[in-house]
Amino acid sequence: MGKEIVIAQTHIENRIFTVRGIQVMLDRDLAEMYQTETKFINRAMKRNPDRFPETFAFQLTTKEWESLRFQSGTLNAGRGQHRKYLPFAFTEQGIAMLSAVLQTPVAVKVRKYRQTSKSGCSKS
Repeated sequence: MGKEIVIAQTHIENRIFTVRGIQVMLDRDLAEMYQTETKFINRAMKRNPDRFPETFAFQLTTKEWESLRFQSGTLNAGRGQHRKYLPFAFTEQGIAMLSAVLQTPVAVKVRKYRQTSKSGCSKS
């Protein structure tokens, strides 16, 4: 029997930020949600540039990242607590596209769910 994967709505809502007037989720939070590493999220995006135009995903500027770090309380002290590269932000469309290109069990389940929910919609 398949293992049920449940992600609380509040868990997701707490990881949605507004950047450049757009609601986005950061690569690290999506990696946690899709049960993979951040580097695999970013690698999938970079290997499929045609699927991720800047309206789907973009890299934060230093100023944007510092602002988010202070707002969300993720500023930690100590060695190994800082990212080497600026994070990528994914819009709703970018998150949907990630589920199409990632191969994690969660991404596969999201893909199947999206396909069945699309086929259940009535066409006008």
